Amino acid sequence: MKYFLFIFLILPTLFYAQITISTSEKEKNYFPISTTSEEATILYDSSENILVKKSAEFFSSDIEKITGIKPQVATISDMPKSENIIIIATVGNNELINKLVQQGKIDANAIKGEWERFIIQTIENPFPGVKNALVILGSDRRGAAFGTFSLSEKMGVSPWYWWADVPPLKSKFISLKPLLYISDAPSVKYRGIFLNDESPALRNWAKENFGGFNHKFYEKVYELLLRNKANFLWPAMWLPTVFAEDDPLNPKVADEYGIVISTSHHEPMMRAHDEWGRFDGGEWNYVTNKKQLREFWKNGIKRMNNYETVVTVGMRGDGDEAMSEDASIDLLKTIIEDQRNIIADVTGKPAKQTPQVWAIYKEVQEYYEKGMRVDDDIIILLSDDNWGNVRMLPSKKDHNGKFGMYYHLDYVGSPVSYRWQNVSQIERIWEQMRLSYDWGVDELWLINVGDIKPMELPINFFLDMAWDVKSITSQNLPNYYLEWATQQFGGMQSTEIAELLSLYTKYNARRTPEMLSPETYSLENYREADRILNEFKELTQKSEAVLARLPDVYKAAYLQLVHYPIEMSANLNEMYIAAAKNKFYSELGATVANRYAKEVIELFEKDALLTEKFHTELMNGKWNHMMSQTHIGYTSWNHPPANKMPLVSYIQVRDTATLGFYIEYGSEPAWGGFSVEGDGLYSKSFSPFDQLNNQTYYIEIFNRGNKELNYQIKSKDKWIKLSEFKGTIQYNEKIAVHIDWALIPKGVSMGHIEILSKGQRYLVEVPVITAMPKASGFLENNGIVAIEAEHFTNNTKGKYVSWEVIPNLGRTGSSIVVTPMNADRQKLNKNTALAEYQFTTFEDGDLRVETYLSPTQNYQKTEGLKFAIAIDDEQPQIVNVNKDEMKPDWQYAGWWTKSVADHIKKRVSEHKNIKAGIHVLKIYAIDPGVVIQKFVINAGGLKPSYLGPPESKQQD
Repeated sequence: MKYFLFIFLILPTLFYAQITISTSEKEKNYFPISTTSEEATILYDSSENILVKKSAEFFSSDIEKITGIKPQVATISDMPKSENIIIIATVGNNELINKLVQQGKIDANAIKGEWERFIIQTIENPFPGVKNALVILGSDRRGAAFGTFSLSEKMGVSPWYWWADVPPLKSKFISLKPLLYISDAPSVKYRGIFLNDESPALRNWAKENFGGFNHKFYEKVYELLLRNKANFLWPAMWLPTVFAEDDPLNPKVADEYGIVISTSHHEPMMRAHDEWGRFDGGEWNYVTNKKQLREFWKNGIKRMNNYETVVTVGMRGDGDEAMSEDASIDLLKTIIEDQRNIIADVTGKPAKQTPQVWAIYKEVQEYYEKGMRVDDDIIILLSDDNWGNVRMLPSKKDHNGKFGMYYHLDYVGSPVSYRWQNVSQIERIWEQMRLSYDWGVDELWLINVGDIKPMELPINFFLDMAWDVKSITSQNLPNYYLEWATQQFGGMQSTEIAELLSLYTKYNARRTPEMLSPETYSLENYREADRILNEFKELTQKSEAVLARLPDVYKAAYLQLVHYPIEMSANLNEMYIAAAKNKFYSELGATVANRYAKEVIELFEKDALLTEKFHTELMNGKWNHMMSQTHIGYTSWNHPPANKMPLVSYIQVRDTATLGFYIEYGSEPAWGGFSVEGDGLYSKSFSPFDQLNNQTYYIEIFNRGNKELNYQIKSKDKWIKLSEFKGTIQYNEKIAVHIDWALIPKGVSMGHIEILSKGQRYLVEVPVITAMPKASGFLENNGIVAIEAEHFTNNTKGKYVSWEVIPNLGRTGSSIVVTPMNADRQKLNKNTALAEYQFTTFEDGDLRVETYLSPTQNYQKTEGLKFAIAIDDEQPQIVNVNKDEMKPDWQYAGWWTKSVADHIKKRVSEHKNIKAGIHVLKIYAIDPGVVIQKFVINAGGLKPSYLGPPESKQQD
């Protein structure tokens, strides 16, 4: 176990790199936190805020988790004799620290009066009879807690030790290299989560384990927040939940943990949604029921006591709906003004001294866009579109105010709710939140986390980024997976686990599980469905191999954080693809259709079995209910009452074996007994093979009867190579076809393959192109050229901006973005950043370029985000990413529904009279926020698919 701990500690980290922990028996001059021969005593001042005491107790427990020995925790007034002491304190509130400050051994001024900063410092001979002191000094109560938990994390206690059963790293010895570490202030002032859409999973789990959403439950949430350096919470609020009334200790204990409680975007003045019904206040309408609403809100402010809070102001309609059509800016301004008067009257101090937030969510944003403003002390909480795409950011003229961002990992609403698995790439979170931060959004970051599980990775990432946004760059995003895997699994197979985490989230982000259907992926074009199936199968196999090698102590955490999400998602994708194949082969009359019908049933049943295993076998049922969200069979935006298997068909098959065949990249499928020409020869053709692409296609032989089918397949030309020459099948078989170009006689352009079965003969044409032009770059293949955006031939920096690669961002490869992200719009000239892609086409003609972009919204509310595109030396065309999107009904508009469902936007440019040969696709940077994933150059051969054709072959 020491070995794994050592690996963990020597890896680079994004935070606190100066803090070095050793687990060797004796490190010269290191501070001994806990050893077999000596043990530090943890001290705090009893007059301090209770969070300081809690931090001391947590730190003692964390040491015990690692060493098995629990250090003594004492107040400084009852300080026992000890050669090594650990003092946890806040500036000015601890006598021992005050003495060290007076002696010049600690510079408390470095953090005095700051927000959530801390010092970690070792001091030799601090007091008579004390050899060494370790000081964790906070600028405030949370600063002290964050410093303490940061040290726990470095020692090997994951923030997820309880919520994901991550085992602490075991060692008999913990010592700290002498240091003076002074933290920066957090990048974002308020950082937190929203427990939302919490029924049935989280609600039933909390009821079974804690009796409901009471303070015992919330203590686990508060601790998790502190360990992730967060300080803010919107508590669970689905009916019939009332945070402050269901357990009056909920807000009190929150304050003891230093967690700032607020209420959601449609729950003003510290009142929960369900309270209005309990209050029996009548109509939720400020015009007709002002008196009752004011009384209701006044009681909410009274109840918040002196606890640290951020009060939500404003008003939406009842039940998270829009206000009535007659609502106006003047009315909403009056409401907020009246609410601030209530706050001032109840608290006895100016309203601006009580932190407030106005959430301009959904339709409320329209008021802001029309010019409504509030006092500068109120945080303007912007939001994404519920699907991870930021809707609006402050302009550079708006920077006098305070801005926050409400972001989603989970959502109930249009077009289809997503709640079951993590579908959020940390790369997209990074790109959208860094964009937000660079445009001045730094007062509050809030993320809707649903049930917490299984969103552990993106929660951790979001909060880490909010703590120190600049420490995570686009280029060290891959390293985040590695460090996170190392933290949870002690360095055991971290590289493999990091890859699994990065890929499963990428695959799930292509299409949310709830939106999958048999029609999602193409069976016929680009082998798309089989590629998806193989990717998930390979991922599952790799995960199983890692699981088999992991020590037992890590397996529960690994199952939760890695393996079950992969296995469940893989099974779901396989089920839908099996349903698609059932339909496809049913229409061909192929016997294998019935086998796929049975497979769909088996996979549907396996989904329930995997859920049951998660609930009952994992940690002896600790996480029962957590995966109970329905996710199969959506017919509207709302979840179905139960998982419903996709429809399947059974066909009646013939009593005798009957041949059918299907040609990849060819004409329609064929089967014997229909359309037999003249002498019985039934002819079909492949698309052309060419020497540069050196394609391999397949012929699929399928049986239409219930007896075994014997067939033969022959090449009529020796240069046509087949993987099989005959076979006996019950269902179907694929035969690979490729060309031996060295054997083709000069001038030959066509060959043939013959298929024989039961006296019937079928001919397949094999066209070939042997005379190829000079080529370079990406090659046209069957009328298309596909290029991943990261694979530019040249990338020329502009004077003010650049195209930068974000690794792994996107559905198939990596993306390019414009940096810096708060740059002004660029003009097209010699100073413009330019990405170039060399490609080759084989025929003259017009080209259509489809640019695949992340579905970024027009966050500056201009005429739209833009980039420019050209082929060779033609005049660049300016492409508006947000063309025709400036409509008030954005959430119900067709463009938005499709873009968030597909997680992509496609913008098409036309390029006329392009000659065959080598060309350069040129992409010019104009606006930051443009995220390009892929290009598909259509020379007339593009076929329908979800992800688009795979990347074309490159020629040097």
